[in-house]
Formats: sequence, structure tokens, C-alpha cells
Amino acid sequence: MAFHNGKQFHAQSFKDYLGEDRLKEFINFTLHYIADLDIPKKRGTFIEFRMGMLNVSPIGRNCSHEERNEFEKYDKEHGVRAKMVKVLEEKFGDKFNLKFSIGGQISFDVFPKGWDKTYALQHVSQFTEIHFFGDKTMPGGNDYEIYTSPKVTHPHHVNSPADTLRLLNEIWLSK
Repeated sequence: MAFHNGKQFHAQSFKDYLGEDRLKEFINFTLHYIADLDIPKKRGTFIEFRMGMLNVSPIGRNCSHEERNEFEKYDKEHGVRAKMVKVLEEKFGDKFNLKFSIGGQISFDVFPKGWDKTYALQHVSQFTEIHFFGDKTMPGGNDYEIYTSPKVTHPHHVNSPADTLRLLNEIWLSK
């Protein structure tokens, strides 16, 4: 969705894009895959439906902060999300024209190709200077496409919210 002066002027729906039958096929396969995963903990809300995408979490979005940190460490060692994304890309990537992007500590996003973060750039074309701040800027990360877009005149890799704030202060308050 895109808003200007409090009024929505643009919206896309993942459900409308895929259609109910293909959406159900994808969700059923994904839930079966998660059910068969042998990971230390599972907590629920494995698929979160959002307007323009699905967010998939092998441990489940209901995990505690401590469990989130434990899963992140486990995932770095065992590549749970990367392996799952590979399977889903092979099965649904071309078939449904989907893209998969690992982000955060416990999940990855699923969206139609072209609906990544660069999608928003069509709504800011009137600006000659565009800054983007992101932490997952490597190939496969959920910030990669917009971070490398030629439309973003100033891409910034950050490691934390504090790092972002530091850069914002350096860029705008030091002028």
C-alpha cells in the first residue's frame, strides 16, 4: 500500500496475485515442510499473511526473544532458512513467479518477482536524492535489491538501529 497525505493511492494484494488455489498449494506445501523439520523448538504462527507477501518462520513467530536468538544462532550453523528457501524456489519460484528473501533473525519473505523493496521506488521518482538504510544487503538478503538499485543514490549498509541513527546524524545534522 502507498499513502499520500493520509490517503491510500496504491495497493497490491498477494492473495489476488496468486489466487486462492495456488496460495493454498503453496501454504500446504510450506506447512508440511515445516512439520517435517527437525529443529530444536517450534512455537506457532509459521506463516504470517501480509498484504503484499507471506512471511515464513520455521520456528514460528510466537517464539520468545530468547528463543529467537537461539534460532538465529542455530540457523547460522545449520542453514535452515537457506535450505528451505532453496526447496521453495525450486518448486514455486518459476511456477508461480515468486521471489524469496531471507531477513531478520527467524524468517523469510515470499512475494511476486518485482514486489521487493524496489517496488516502492516508483512512488518517489520525483526525488533526485534517495537514501536507503539496510542490514541484509548481501545477495539473498531482503535489502539487496533496493540497496543495489541505481535509483537509490545513497545506499547505506547498517548493522543495527543505533548504527542507522549514527549515520542519520552524520548525514543530516552535520550539515
